[in-house]
Amino acid sequence: MPLTSKTLPKLLGWNRTSYILFSSFLALLFLIGYVWWPLLEAYLATYNPTLPLWVQVDWLLLGIWLVMTLLIMANASIKTDWLITVVGFFGGLVIESWGTQTWLWSYYTYERPPLWIIPAWPIASLSIDRLYRLIRRWTQSLPDQMFATFYWLIFPAFYLLMLLFVTPTLNKSLTVMALLLCAFLILTPTDKRAMLLIFLAGSGLGYFLERWGTTRQCWIYYTLETPPIFAVLAHGMAAVAFWRVAQLYFLFAPKMTKLVRG
Repeated sequence: MPLTSKTLPKLLGWNRTSYILFSSFLALLFLIGYVWWPLLEAYLATYNPTLPLWVQVDWLLLGIWLVMTLLIMANASIKTDWLITVVGFFGGLVIESWGTQTWLWSYYTYERPPLWIIPAWPIASLSIDRLYRLIRRWTQSLPDQMFATFYWLIFPAFYLLMLLFVTPTLNKSLTVMALLLCAFLILTPTDKRAMLLIFLAGSGLGYFLERWGTTRQCWIYYTLETPPIFAVLAHGMAAVAFWRVAQLYFLFAPKMTKLVRG
């Protein structure tokens, strides 16, 4: 089937909500650029007119945002996407507060946390949701037992890696709370297949985000790695935590609504 203006949106899973999300995405970028204009101005000032433009384009950043744009537009649904966006926003705020307050990582602006980075979290959350649904469809024929086996291999290994990474901040209450939360999530799986696939999807996207941020020195970890493996996998764990929060909402919201109407 030849690609046309009618077949391409169908192939990519675009609908009316997709265009609303895309418009909101562009508006958000404009708002960030307007509010934090000095940061954008400093970035634009790095342009060197003596060099070809294509040499100075940040192709990794451009590629990341292009892929994320296509992902969030695919099979968009206001019914579920609003919750993913809200959880991603506040979850990202909590995570960034933990990391920057304990100096596990820091941004070039030295804000703790920088508010301009928070909107990236819900966008990443929507992208991970699309990746998860795609991977789940590809792996639906694989047995549940296989996912259960890999679950108990991968998640405990991640937790051990987390313990090693946050050791310098074990005296911080925020780190203790993060460790307790991750332990609770790992030890109380509600759907091992879903949690494992979300973890993998989040880690996959997380690698490119962390690779860009640490090599451009937008943020840096105390280990000075670009990036540390924990930071990559932590995106997967964060995605799992956000998913569990969304599941709790879908479980209790109808009961609370019925109770209120009562």
